[in-house]
Amino acid sequence: MTMCARIVTDNKTLFEAYHELQAGDIVVGRIRLRPGEESLLVDLVSRGIHMIPSATAQLCSRSKVLQAGLLGKFMGPGTRPVHDQHDMLRLVGEYDGRVICKLDRANGGTGVLSFSSIEDVYNQTVLGTLAFPFVVQPFYADCLDIRVVVLGDMVEAYERRNEGNFRHNLHFGGVSSPWELTGPQRELCRRIMQRAGFPYAHIDFLVSPAGETWLTEINLRGGLRGAGLNQKDYLTRVERIHLEMVLCLQETGQAVE
Repeated sequence: MTMCARIVTDNKTLFEAYHELQAGDIVVGRIRLRPGEESLLVDLVSRGIHMIPSATAQLCSRSKVLQAGLLGKFMGPGTRPVHDQHDMLRLVGEYDGRVICKLDRANGGTGVLSFSSIEDVYNQTVLGTLAFPFVVQPFYADCLDIRVVVLGDMVEAYERRNEGNFRHNLHFGGVSSPWELTGPQRELCRRIMQRAGFPYAHIDFLVSPAGETWLTEINLRGGLRGAGLNQKDYLTRVERIHLEMVLCLQETGQAVE
């Protein structure tokens, strides 16, 4: 990498200079894109422009369906991305009993839907009341919901509970309590983040009654309700990670996640 590489740190500058950016230039921070503009990230990567965080991490943060496609091996058994009616036909018969659907871009628990059977999901897609794409999975009963915030060496975890809602959403009556991560859970965080190129993350786990830990979602940003970390400290730590990654790129020409 040349020492005169351009560093872009805001969306306005990025799109003003988009066509003039060259291989080795660096775009820092999550890029704000409208639905359908995600292919611009592919263009940037193909032109040799570095992104911090990585393009894969930014795309995963936008799409639960992509998360299921890339990180499905870390998720609960039976978790599947569903893109069209052909996928639905293949899935009918795979599930017994209640299932959960997650709408692709909905956050804060608003896109988590419960159905009594996979046939109910199929019927809704045929009638056009449930839009593709989405994620489908069995309903995992009696699991603990764990949120993990990973910012470099700082790792904070807490359990989320909501007695009146299976979503365990803290925004609608839920409560939180500290959670001590096990060694294998910490290693699972590392493996998930490495696979999808996340330098920092909000990671949601389910812990089954048998003690299995499954990924449910990962994001570059997320709510801090329930965490001990405040917004100011969070943003300071994120900026520090960004700076360290920029310096590494300038010194070695290689991105380090």
